[in-house]
Amino acid sequence: MSDIEPFRIDVPESVLDDLRERLSRTRFPDPIEGSGWAYGTDADYLRELCTYWREKFDWRAQERLLNGFDQFTTSIFDHRVHFLHARSRHENAFPLILTHGWPGSVFLFHKIIAPLTDPTAHGGRAEDAFHVVCPSIPGYGWSEAPREPGWDVRRMAEVNAALMARLGYERYGAQGGDWGSMIASQNALIDAEHCAGLHLNMVVATPPEGVANPAEDLTPRELASLAASMRFQQNETGYSSIQGSKPQTLGVGLNDSPAGLAAWIVEKFRTWGDCGGDPNKRFTPEAGGDVETRFTKDELLTNVTLYWVTQSITSSTRLYCETMRSGRWAPLEAQVEVPTGCALFPGEIFRAPRAWAERFYNVVHWTEFERGGHFPALEEPELLVGDVREFFAEVR
Repeated sequence: MSDIEPFRIDVPESVLDDLRERLSRTRFPDPIEGSGWAYGTDADYLRELCTYWREKFDWRAQERLLNGFDQFTTSIFDHRVHFLHARSRHENAFPLILTHGWPGSVFLFHKIIAPLTDPTAHGGRAEDAFHVVCPSIPGYGWSEAPREPGWDVRRMAEVNAALMARLGYERYGAQGGDWGSMIASQNALIDAEHCAGLHLNMVVATPPEGVANPAEDLTPRELASLAASMRFQQNETGYSSIQGSKPQTLGVGLNDSPAGLAAWIVEKFRTWGDCGGDPNKRFTPEAGGDVETRFTKDELLTNVTLYWVTQSITSSTRLYCETMRSGRWAPLEAQVEVPTGCALFPGEIFRAPRAWAERFYNVVHWTEFERGGHFPALEEPELLVGDVREFFAEVR
């Protein structure tokens, strides 16, 4: 395991002082009176959140939380990659790589690492144990930003495969949602010799071609999920259009204004999380509920601050542009033969019917939950851990 260096988060105090000073000088835009979240992030909530960020949020406490996990960096394809590596004390633990998405980070996994590595202390069996690896996607957090074009989901999967090989894991599982779903899927395609199982909490699949009515044989529940996905495409994909075409232009504002960065990210947590909105109007501006029914201010701000102190928001959004330009946005270009488990949460932004998923994946495990959204590791950690254990018990 050469070229692996221990890493510890230690943000200079001057960076935090600058953050607080910038927050104190924010020029908040005036909203339409009573509009709430209908035009984007609610102005009153953003003021409240930014005041808390400036006056009460304790980044050092969050540093201690993250530094409670063993962290490392290594050079892969001449780029520094940051990752958490939590080895289990249990014999025969199975290696598992967890890949986050946007606008997430390795912080989103902090509730599930201990239950995965030490199941007997968290309601599981010793044979359920995993060695857990959580990389920061290149360009996210403390992983170095790509310096040249072409770093799409396939390239990120190559990084993951190289990382697991460097750690000495000859056989492993891959899990992910959002970009993590697409990257883990590519892992299963390019490294099937070593990737023994694939678990997804977001399943992207398209209907059969040449079929007059591809929804004809779907269940009422599947039809409702598709209708929600269509509303998402209609009302909520502006962010991906700009990030997929002009990420550098967007990044100027987000990298300079902490309030702007918070507004851009927190709105996604409210809309994509299972925050108590109207499920029948999901993914319309008025549908979401209270973001703090699912996420505390500290959780939201830890994730946002991670982007701020690393200045990684611009490079993180470039993944959209690189993947769109490479043509690997979706669906997969080949069938995944690796056994695949799918966990579907009702607040997910896209939930493909099983028949559609089976066109692209070797689906052997399928679970539909009654609660949870796009960020299940934060929202419903016990449900996600239970499903990961159940699936990998079949393939490990």
